[in-house]
Amino acid sequence: MNLEISNKNLYLLLPGKVSAVSSLYAHEHKCDIYQAMHKFYKSNTYKTLEDENSKYWHLGTVALYELWQSETNNFTIS
Repeated sequence: MNLEISNKNLYLLLPGKVSAVSSLYAHEHKCDIYQAMHKFYKSNTYKTLEDENSKYWHLGTVALYELWQSETNNFTIS
């Protein structure tokens, strides 16, 4: 049994991470879970999470949420 995480099997971990982060966002921002998931899937944080080399999959829900929030707080419209 192969227990190593790679780009070939990382997809197995992503739904749980996305669900947890989105749930936290939905609760904090009083929005629908589906809206929260849509926002997270469009984020750079999710793109980085998808890349096994980033090792973001090691991070817990709160750490991922904080990274995502710092990304959105640093985003400015010009």
